[in-house]
Amino acid sequence: MRLFTVDSFTNVPFKGNPAAVCVLEQPLSEKQYINIAQEMNLAETAFVYLEDGQYQLRWFTPQVEVDLCGHATLATAKILFEKYKVEKDLLEFKTKSGILTVKQKGDLLEMNFPIGKVTKSHTRDRLIEEAFGIEPISISIDKDWCLIEFENETQLKSVTPDFNKLLKHSKVNFIATAKSNDTHLDFVSRFFAPAIGINEDPVTGSAHCYLADYWSDKLTKNTIIGYQASKRGGGVECEVIENDRVLLRGDCVVMAELLVEWDK
Repeated sequence: MRLFTVDSFTNVPFKGNPAAVCVLEQPLSEKQYINIAQEMNLAETAFVYLEDGQYQLRWFTPQVEVDLCGHATLATAKILFEKYKVEKDLLEFKTKSGILTVKQKGDLLEMNFPIGKVTKSHTRDRLIEEAFGIEPISISIDKDWCLIEFENETQLKSVTPDFNKLLKHSKVNFIATAKSNDTHLDFVSRFFAPAIGINEDPVTGSAHCYLADYWSDKLTKNTIIGYQASKRGGGVECEVIENDRVLLRGDCVVMAELLVEWDK
């Protein structure tokens, strides 16, 4: 077992979204996965191992396993390319969300993910308004996801959500977004998921699967640039492609390899 920490969706240390990457020789028990994720205490810890020549990839928060995690997938690819010197042009991961691929694209890593589509809600959501303290332009939903568009970037950055109210909501994952004021960007966003132990996530790849489709449709362009305006912050280049897929591009910084003394 080798264990790394990686800052994803950034080329600057201490920015982006930190993830742990645990490279295994064989799968662990469910309890071991959770124990390690709790010990790392990051939004997600990725666990990867080879089985019959194919990479198996799972992601855990300190509380639960999740079906999809972009920044930890990006971090895993960075470790395999940079630390394990994998010579493949394309990495394929078998996950709960199907086969996900990552390849090197210039100075960036490019992930091929399933696109996320939301449907606009025509019912006023007073719990969302109370939680954010502002009536948004629109609210759109899909399964456990809620995408909330605010009037402008300043409004988005100023909100301080009431997480106790979000915990009472029927949805789990809350994407807040607005059109960017920066001419080099198309949109900005923030992400909140207190029900799975993440009050505010620094940079969220899975959220950009929804954001890519949402803003691509609104701005009538296939390639768009987003910035997640958390305290750490990070950028994601998104490209909507055919077959309901989206390419997410970003960089990573490997921060540390930990000496594991309990792997006995």
